[in-house]
Amino acid sequence: MQIGIVGLGRMGGNIARRLMRAGHSTVVFDANPASVAGLEKEGATGAKSLSDLASKLTATPRAVWVMLPSGAITEATVEALGGLLAAGDIVIDGGNSYFRDDIRRASSLAGKGIRYIDAGTSGGVWGLERGYCLMVGGEDAAVRYLDPILSALAPGKGDIALTPGRDGRDPRVEQGFMHTGPVGSGHFVKMVHNGIEYGMMQAIAEGFDILRSRAGAKVPEAEKFDLNVADIAELWRRGSVVSSWLLDLTATALANDGHLETFSGRVEDSGEGRWTIEAAVEEAVPAEVLAAALFTRFRSRQDHTFAEKMLSAMRLGFGGHVEPK
Repeated sequence: MQIGIVGLGRMGGNIARRLMRAGHSTVVFDANPASVAGLEKEGATGAKSLSDLASKLTATPRAVWVMLPSGAITEATVEALGGLLAAGDIVIDGGNSYFRDDIRRASSLAGKGIRYIDAGTSGGVWGLERGYCLMVGGEDAAVRYLDPILSALAPGKGDIALTPGRDGRDPRVEQGFMHTGPVGSGHFVKMVHNGIEYGMMQAIAEGFDILRSRAGAKVPEAEKFDLNVADIAELWRRGSVVSSWLLDLTATALANDGHLETFSGRVEDSGEGRWTIEAAVEEAVPAEVLAAALFTRFRSRQDHTFAEKMLSAMRLGFGGHVEPK
């Protein structure tokens, strides 16, 4: 299947590579010509502009996957594609857009007969090898058309045991991608996913800060424990109920730098956490843990603890997020 990809950064470039490995044809564009040239060497068809990309998509309906930062650049790109594509074509936003923006964009494109898909994409810089967990909102027929693309990007069943009682349910979910519902629902699910991620990361970070601080000056001498936090992280990866990918990343970071001295502890938030708390307020749903995790990130920009360094290390591990200078 042929697909266009706009945005060849940390995730967009690897999305193109994973699709090509699965036998799909890609037409790629990025504002950085070097990124385009690099993927051309790997088998992609390069485009010099959005217009050039649209003209090189020969299969119909044409499909274009936009993988850009949320906000103005994605807004401008989707609007431009609306003037270049035709009725029946599909625009997929795989970034972290706000779900209400999806609904508005879809309504605007629908006037031209262009279909819009919002694809919440989780997998970070590891997606090329591990695959991407995809939460997809939009018209059923358009999502079904994209099933070969989504299936190639998803991780597949792997060695994860099937959940008992799932007979008769959508088998695509077990492959790692889901049609969540109408436009906006994909990014809404991804938004809450990232809010949960904030809380899980915060719990791990605070726990290791408590472990590390047991040898500190505030603890009575008879109760001091000089605990090896790197070994504890490794231990918990093996059979513990808190084992997870986030714990894997924690163990790697601590094994390489037990004091996390290469991190300042300034932790950014990319928007999804804020939107999740806004949704909780609108729905009158208590979300104390998620709210506290978000506010901790705000505080980290003024005062840093070992826990915040742990958060930075995890963000670097799964998403390649580098602390601002």
